[in-house]
Amino acid sequence: MPRTLIAAAAALLISAGVTLAQPSGITPEMISRSLPLEGAPLAVPGPYKVTSEAAFGSPGLHVYRPEALEAFPKKDSLPVMVWGNGGCAIDSTRYGGFLTTIASHGFLVLGTVPQSGAARRQESADDVRAAIDWAAKENARVDSPLKGKIAVDKVAVMGQSCGGFLSIELGADPRVKTIGVFNSGVQDAAPAAQGKASPQPTPDALPKLHGPVLVINGGELDFMLAASSATFDKIDKVPAFYGSRHNAGHTATVFHPGGGEFANVASNWLSWTFKGDKKAGQMFVGKNCSLCTNSNWDVRSKGIK
Repeated sequence: MPRTLIAAAAALLISAGVTLAQPSGITPEMISRSLPLEGAPLAVPGPYKVTSEAAFGSPGLHVYRPEALEAFPKKDSLPVMVWGNGGCAIDSTRYGGFLTTIASHGFLVLGTVPQSGAARRQESADDVRAAIDWAAKENARVDSPLKGKIAVDKVAVMGQSCGGFLSIELGADPRVKTIGVFNSGVQDAAPAAQGKASPQPTPDALPKLHGPVLVINGGELDFMLAASSATFDKIDKVPAFYGSRHNAGHTATVFHPGGGEFANVASNWLSWTFKGDKKAGQMFVGKNCSLCTNSNWDVRSKGIK
């Protein structure tokens, strides 16, 4: 598939209610293809009941967090995960189940939402940076319920499709300690798509990463499979884990209840990376890791200990 089509199609996985023309060769079915729900692994929620709310003072951001905060930081940490939406759409609520599962494991999760009266546009790296900035300010705000509870030294950026492009770009930010790249990746050249510069990053972005990288795709049915695999291959300075889920397609399980299997992968990665959870790490560590021995997955890793 031509790289122009890959970049253009990846930028078209957008939230409901927004419609753009499809590039030649890419169908809506290819973009929305997912793992059949019947028989698929279920999302595994964490120990915390989650509340979802507007971000204080930032109408373009939405928060998913544990409802009761007494455990933080006395018995648990509250790291930050900022999410980049498919199509770089400004509406994380479509991923609400996926993000809620992650938050339930003891994370502060942030995503963008539309602002009333604002012109339609795509999510940008600046929106993700603003979310990281907000977490730092909220941790210091006198009247904030989150004051002193946010682990501002533990920030992750994850995203799907076009949102995965943002996670790669933000991986250069010194505050970002790990990234998750779902159904996405770099390409050797970023040609113009539909009259605009492609948002897809080039391999030049990869040496700027300074923390472990999770690269996940939806297998042979995911048109971003090749870009995802090539991204893992080109990472050579930081630890990385690659997983390709057979027959999952481009949206995989993120719209299953609670985000399904992909939410489990994201939650375990964050719990292992930021909380030192060895049980969560068993999904990725060693030749007998749970994804390594799962016949539904093809995996590779480098520098994972």
